[in-house]
Amino acid sequence: MPIHPASGPDAPHKARGMAESFGTDPARYDRARPRYPDALVRRIVAAAPGRDVLDVGCGTGIAARQFRAAGCTVLGVDADARMAGFARDRGLPVEVAGFETWDDAGRTFDAVVAGQTWHWIDPVAGAAKAADVLRPGGRIALMWNVYRPADDLADAFAAAHRAALPDAPRTPWKRSASDTYGALFEKVTDSLRAVGSFGEPERWEVAWEQPYTRDAWLEHLTTSGEAALHTPRQTADLLARTGAVIDALGGTFTMPYLAVAVTAAAS
Repeated sequence: MPIHPASGPDAPHKARGMAESFGTDPARYDRARPRYPDALVRRIVAAAPGRDVLDVGCGTGIAARQFRAAGCTVLGVDADARMAGFARDRGLPVEVAGFETWDDAGRTFDAVVAGQTWHWIDPVAGAAKAADVLRPGGRIALMWNVYRPADDLADAFAAAHRAALPDAPRTPWKRSASDTYGALFEKVTDSLRAVGSFGEPERWEVAWEQPYTRDAWLEHLTTSGEAALHTPRQTADLLARTGAVIDALGGTFTMPYLAVAVTAAAS
């Protein structure tokens, strides 16, 4: 989901209530959130000098499991003990801490990755911490899935959102997710440059698609940071109206995504 205006693309890491809302139902989060294209994971692994990976804000271990399946040894760090517990139950070692203040105990890694979580990290402090724990030539790769619905679907979702939440400060579908995330990508890129410990950052992109049933998309909606700001009545109304949009499409639709990694090698 897009960055919510309560935090804004300039400082989402300060919106702690939203950042810490995801652990309410870890199983639902893990079930509903999209994975990352295997092609992007393989490219990151190939560009790292080895296969020791640190997953920042690992959550339930969605990205960590993909990197482990690609042959990596993965350690997770997450501020939410509930999410960390879910990941541990699936065999992933996870330490509970905010990344900026995490005690690395002198350990270093070939890659530092983050899947859909780096906007909850202080961009400069996080980049500096990543540089401290990366081996020479190690790679930072910060990944997001950006949805790109067709205009008619975006308009229909926006109308449902406005009707259910007329007092919301904005409609997340009014502006394209690419535009919303673009500001974030620029800020992340600037923070990597500012630290002075990385080569020139790049963006690696992979386009992909995810089919959704009505129920699967509605469950996905409830896992966004924005959802934590809604009352139960507002949530029910939004889900009913959004569900009606999908019903009109025959009960299913396909969401185009662009997976983006902002990445750089440690110098």
